Formats: sequence, C-alpha cells, structure tokens
Amino acid sequence: MDSQLVKALKFKMQPVAVILTNDKPAEGLHFKEGSMNGCVAAMLTAVSRKNRLGYFDRNSFGCPGGGTGLGFGDRYGRFPIDCLLSTGNREAAAMMGSAGAIMAEGERFYKSPELARKWVNTLPFTDVPAEYVVFKPWALLTEQDEPALIIFFANADQLSALIVLSDYNRGTNQSITAPFGAACQSILFGYAEAEKDQPRGVIGFFDIAQRLAVDRETLSFTVPYKMFREMEASVPGSFLETHAWQKIQERL
Repeated sequence: MDSQLVKALKFKMQPVAVILTNDKPAEGLHFKEGSMNGCVAAMLTAVSRKNRLGYFDRNSFGCPGGGTGLGFGDRYGRFPIDCLLSTGNREAAAMMGSAGAIMAEGERFYKSPELARKWVNTLPFTDVPAEYVVFKPWALLTEQDEPALIIFFANADQLSALIVLSDYNRGTNQSITAPFGAACQSILFGYAEAEKDQPRGVIGFFDIAQRLAVDRETLSFTVPYKMFREMEASVPGSFLETHAWQKIQERL
C-alpha cells in the first residue's frame, strides 16, 4: 500500500498492520496450538523482517501476556504474573520445570507482587470480536485490507517525526502515551485508543525482557488505523516537506 508517511520516514523495519478477521489465513507463521512457549513480540518482529504474514487465535497465542496483549481477554488467570514481574515465586518455578528459571527470581520490574498486581489491574483488557488476529507486513498490505492498528518500528529521528505529526492537526499536546507493558501489549493499549474520538499513538517496546528482539535504538509506535489515516493526510505541507527533515533523512 502506498504511503507518503512511510516513504518519508524510511523505516529499517517495515510497519506491521494488525488485522482482526474471522477468516483463517491460508498460510503464515503461527504457534503450535496449546503451546505457552511462543512470544508475540518475537512474532511481530519476524513478520516485519521476513515479510511474512503471522496469525493467532484463542488456542495459539503463546504466553499468557501475549494472549492478553492480542486482545483475547484476561489470559493471566491463575498464572502468577504478579510474582513474575516482581520478586519471583520459587514454588511456582518448580512446578514449571525448565521454563520456570525466570519465575524463581522474578523480572524485578516492580518492587513487590502487590505493586505488580496493581499494574495488572490498570490493563484495558478486551476480547476482540474476531477469531483471528493477523500481523501483516506493510509490503503485503493492500487497499482492500482494513487494519485495526498500524505498528511502526522507529529510531529516535523517526519517533520524533511520528510524535510531532500525531499532534500536527490537533494542537493538544496530548496525542501520545507511553505506558509500560509487555512488548506486545502496545497492541492492547492501541485497541483502547481506537475507541476514543481522538486516539493517541502508543510508544512501546519498553519491556526489558524483550528489548533484544529489536535494535538498541528502536522503539515501537502503535496507532489505530483511523489515526494513521489522519497522520497520512497531514503529510502534505508539514515539516516532512521542509529542509530540516530532508537533512535528517540523509542519516536514516
């Protein structure tokens, strides 16, 4: 799909569209049914780099955080996410076998399980009205596709442009948000923004456990599709056509 915005920002990793559908893709990357070992964030970056479609359903979303991030409801259930994100749980780790190494000590993103649970309670859980969540790389996107979200992978220069352009036609200085969550959970925050009259762009990929999935200078920027269209329409006449941006383009 043609885009002045994508051309102007010269992304190293191509953007990925999140599409909700009841039609199972004929082919694409996907996790084994019932497996908890898959990482949605890793799938997201693989789709971008390999130029291949990826898809998920309620029986194949990998870890509980991934299922939650994709919009398949609260998938944590009895999983001790509050312990994993904080000081760990050795009893739970022992029950998980080799997969429980990180659980034993915890990821220490929060000082205590109580604070981690407080964070969990802030999540905008949702259950998407579709059987499948599809990741489609930009190069495969067509005008007939109807994405829910567009996810950009941006360095500091590109992120600066996305942030400025997000408020170009508004003047509110309230057009972005940067919540903490699992690397894939910017998708969940993006769904919540899509319900608003003036949705915000979601800066993400702050998850220390998954930072190695992208280059050190890369963050994600997730926007509802209607916000992407707003930003795309704002390109003509904006700073992206000025000498200042052209000089920055030279180092992208």
